[in-house]
Amino acid sequence: MSKIEKAATGIIFGLLLLQCYPAQAQQYNSDSYLSKPLGMATVILTTGERNTMLMTTFSLLPRMEFTTAAYLYNNDNDPLTDDGYSASLFAKYMFYENEAKTGGAAVKLGTGLDPGYLDGEDKNNDAFKTFWMNAPATIPFFDNALQWDIMPGASVTLKYGAEETTAWAFTYSTRLAWYPFDPTLSLVGEIYGSKGDVDAKPEYRAGLRWEPNQHVVLALTYDDEINGDNGAGFEIGAMFFTPPFLCLGGGD
Repeated sequence: MSKIEKAATGIIFGLLLLQCYPAQAQQYNSDSYLSKPLGMATVILTTGERNTMLMTTFSLLPRMEFTTAAYLYNNDNDPLTDDGYSASLFAKYMFYENEAKTGGAAVKLGTGLDPGYLDGEDKNNDAFKTFWMNAPATIPFFDNALQWDIMPGASVTLKYGAEETTAWAFTYSTRLAWYPFDPTLSLVGEIYGSKGDVDAKPEYRAGLRWEPNQHVVLALTYDDEINGDNGAGFEIGAMFFTPPFLCLGGGD
């Protein structure tokens, strides 16, 4: 796909990006404030032109989620070459939710890196040198017809680069969502990146989501750098929710 075709695709999706149920992240980098019900487990599978991901989340405590994720990074469009891999472990605590349960705020703490924060030349084989936190918040508008997810954060990487310095970065991610017609079929758009000692060019992502029932969410997205050509490209993903079955405290 040429740069002109990529730009055209991005513009088309950009015009449509105001339709999405702001649920869990799936292949989107942004997250909402929401912690899933106690005892529920979530399995997320995505694959595409640059990234492949397996993520599992467990709601073991009230208002808390614990997540493990593994990523394969394919920078040169050749699936037979090793362009790096990454992983992350993190916990999320929802500390505020409004009375209507349409907005709130949470905090996330973890270690490891998402490929979205890797430069195109990086081969990050020791993701657990990086420690990070962010604060996803969801703000509803127009009687919940429009929702805005904001997720500022920061990271520190130990023994970074050839000089093995301590590298800091500010991370950002924001997502605008709207589903005015059919809540089972929607669109989503976001912008994310990082700035500091570890830079990641800002990327945009937009795509379709389909939620046929309470246990399955399917998605198709397109991602590219705003000023570059190392975007994730097209990705497909599936997210599966189990009934509540496992908890450590506060559950039956």
